[in-house]
Order: sequence, then C-alpha cells, then structure tokens
Amino acid sequence: MIPWEKLDTARIPGTGSELRLMRRGKEFSIKLGSNELMNSRLSGSEAALATLAAKKIEKVAKPHVLIGGLGMGFTLRAALAALGNEAQIVVAELVPAVISWARGPMAELFGDSLDDSRVSIRETDVTEIIRSQRSKFDAILLDVDNGPEGLTREGNDALYNAAGLHATHAALRPGGALAVWSSGPNPAFAKRLRGAGFDVNEVNIRATGKGRGVRHVIWIATKS
Repeated sequence: MIPWEKLDTARIPGTGSELRLMRRGKEFSIKLGSNELMNSRLSGSEAALATLAAKKIEKVAKPHVLIGGLGMGFTLRAALAALGNEAQIVVAELVPAVISWARGPMAELFGDSLDDSRVSIRETDVTEIIRSQRSKFDAILLDVDNGPEGLTREGNDALYNAAGLHATHAALRPGGALAVWSSGPNPAFAKRLRGAGFDVNEVNIRATGKGRGVRHVIWIATKS
C-alpha cells in the first residue's frame, strides 16, 4: 500500500490547533490530530449539501449563495453545476492555507471552479459575513468544522448556537434555505433550528453518495 505523505500544515486562526494536508497517490486527506475532517474519496454528502439547497431555491432567477468552508471544493463544484449562469456564490474560508492548497496540490480536484466568474473567495470567518448582512442570501451552506459538535475551533459554536442561527435567519431572504452538514445526528441542534424560525428537514446521506460509507446528516432549514 502507498504510504501517506504529509504535504503541509496550517494553523487554524485563533487556536493552537493545526491542520495537516496528507496525500496517498491521488487521494487527499485533511486531518486534525487523529481525526480526519475530509477525504477526497468521500465527496457525496458535501455535494448533496449544495444540490439539496439548490432544489429549495430553484425558482430564484439570480440566486445569491454563501458557502461557509472551502474544504476540497466538492460543495462549490456541486453548487456551480446545480445553479444557473446568473448565480453569485461567495465562499468564506477561515484558513488561508486551505485556499492555497486548492490552487496548489489539490488543483485537480477543484478544476476551474475557483476561476468561475460566479465565484468570489473571501478569506474570512463566515460568521462575520452572516452577521453583517440582512436579507442578502437565497441560500447559506455551512460545512464548517465537524458540524454543530465541532472539533477545530470553539468560535465555530457561534454559528450553531441560538444567537448564530437567528443571525443566519436574518441574513436569508424570505423563502431562503440554510443547509448544514454534520458528521452525525444532533437532536438539540434541530430543535435550535426550529426555535430560530426555520422549517426543518433532516436528511441522511452516505459519505460516498453511492449507498456506501458512513451516514452523514444534512439539515435543510427553510425561512418561511
């Protein structure tokens, strides 16, 4: 078996934690300690985050979408495929090195998605964008940390607590959709979504998207 090779490390802003970019042949992995945050072979649920949200706003002629977390680009690529030519997509990525990895060693995974005229990459905390906007976005897609029960950064709790969800609700246009990726179920989070004024649907998705692999959870929450 081909051994794993460490390509780079990156400090997560505001923490003492470090991400590691690993490669084995054509397979990539981003790890935090012993935890694997993402793997290039397991893209199904990240892509579904975009396609499920796009379905909710398919009648919007010029959708404005915010993606929290660049990752390996699977959500972005799926959003570009599912949304029309008039879409505007803002991607907020907190860790500068992740953007560099996307244009460097993982460029093949991203294809031409980063240079698509519909895409704007912001090196910032997605929470800051959400808090600064009102009725701005038709969809907000969050694949930040490990979901509501985060691993990488305590500051991410501000996205998923009651105040954060109310801010997200305010940043969405009427009928807008919030899509949240998680490594597993979280009944308390689903309750907070409803408490923030969302209609909530919880979807279980296989990691590979092909009926195999562990089950991840995507919440599709609609601003009624």
